Amino acid sequence: MIVVLCITFICLWFFTLDLITMKEKEGLNKTEEKDQYGNLHDFTTRRKSFRLHMRIHTGENPFTCQQCGKSFNRKVILNSHMRIHTGEKPYTCSQCGKNFSQHGNLKAHIKIHTGESPFICQQCGQSFKHKVSLIKHMRIHTGEKPYTCQQCGESFAQLGNLKVHMRVHNGEKPYTCQQCGETFAQRVNLKAHMKLHNGESPFTCQQCGKSLAHKGSFNVHMRIHTGEKPYTCDQCGKSFTQSFTLKSHMNIHTREKLYTCDQCGKIFLRASELKKHLRVHTKEKPHSCSVCGKRFTRLEYLKNHQKIHTGVREYMCFECEKTFKSAETKKIHL
Repeated sequence: MIVVLCITFICLWFFTLDLITMKEKEGLNKTEEKDQYGNLHDFTTRRKSFRLHMRIHTGENPFTCQQCGKSFNRKVILNSHMRIHTGEKPYTCSQCGKNFSQHGNLKAHIKIHTGESPFICQQCGQSFKHKVSLIKHMRIHTGEKPYTCQQCGESFAQLGNLKVHMRVHNGEKPYTCQQCGETFAQRVNLKAHMKLHNGESPFTCQQCGKSLAHKGSFNVHMRIHTGEKPYTCDQCGKSFTQSFTLKSHMNIHTREKLYTCDQCGKIFLRASELKKHLRVHTKEKPHSCSVCGKRFTRLEYLKNHQKIHTGVREYMCFECEKTFKSAETKKIHL
């Protein structure tokens, strides 16, 4: 309470000082009496500005949106907010015709046409159209990660990255493949997945002939031949070919087991594993073979099944060169 009163006094003092200065300049001679109405108007305007300004300190938000309940300290901000609900976009780009709900967004958009990039990074020289983009970029140099996951403590430089990360904990996968029904946490993963349906496999292993749709998968696959295991547990020294395998392994040491099946009590390290497991109880089989219609609980089971129709035998024994349809049958052979 004392702090608010002190802030009020300081703000009032600055506003009053401005008014005193205005009155000193005003003078008292009769020739300036005609300006008194204008000065009174200035006084009223300044008093209103002071009242509005004080809402920053008091937290008063008297203007409430009737649709979503969000409150604002000024009516003009509420009016601007209402465009989210009404869809009104009164600001139009004269060059391309695109409409915007806020004048500031239009001004920022205009820079696309002018090529203007006034915000320059002093460390690397990269330029940006918007100040906020420069602020985000600077975190690359400073290493600042202001957004922290409240569940696991991992930090991120961008709010969007934190939101995507949270899907690891809540199991949310908003992107769905329209062909097989598999869901993904990120759009980029869905796009990569679509290459499987399109038959796109541009990355071919020169050692075993296996083709892969993604460069990342190809790099991981090559570690089978090179024996490279770049991810090492700092507690027991065990090494892994992939980072997520190391993360799963670390739960052995920390004893973290976050996801429990409420039907049988089985515990899982990841939400995705629990989701797949639940199909045992629900009997759900979302993955269907387009050739014979047989359904499967998991995509990998469907892929193995489809080799019956295609005749693909992509797993080869390097000793006798016999080929197999699955890694499991190859292991049995060895």
